Amino acid sequence: MDFLLDPNIAYLILLGGILLGLLAIVTPGTGLLEAGAFICIALAGYAVYNLSVNWWALLVLALSVVPFLYAVQKPKRETYLGISILMLVAGSVFIFATDGWRPAVNPLVALLSSGMAAAFIWIVVRKSVQAAVARPSHDLEALVGQVGEARTAVHDDGSVYVGGELWSARSGSKIPAGSHVRVIRREGFVLVVDKVNVK
Repeated sequence: MDFLLDPNIAYLILLGGILLGLLAIVTPGTGLLEAGAFICIALAGYAVYNLSVNWWALLVLALSVVPFLYAVQKPKRETYLGISILMLVAGSVFIFATDGWRPAVNPLVALLSSGMAAAFIWIVVRKSVQAAVARPSHDLEALVGQVGEARTAVHDDGSVYVGGELWSARSGSKIPAGSHVRVIRREGFVLVVDKVNVK
């Protein structure tokens, strides 16, 4: 386990654990990301316990979660995501102490890995938040109010063409085939329609 006491290795494991943890927050459910984050952070914790640590950097690292959680709640909070990424990079690079202000982590390792991690978080988290709040492309509630065409006679049952698809439909009154109809509500996968006059 002595290889874990190399600040460069410990830094990469810590960064990997943080990345997996942040991804687990954004896309929960499988347990794999959570387990991977736990293992990496436990290994990094061993290094933190045995190496000399800048406590201010550990505090910055812990506080980077606050703007991250705020940023993932709603879209268009990229500023907070950027602040979180900067805090994450600064905290993780300077976490292992040396004499003076320089980080114990090799500057090239720190630059490359933190740059890739920052870009990865920026892209993946933004896209995940956008996908989570986006209206589904096949939102059935969006059919209400649309105008379509009765393909068969509609009363107790029938077929209408609405929103580019053929739907089962019913109506309170008889509607002849070829008539224009408006969707007034949806009951499961059956549309309730009324006849409309389209000029």
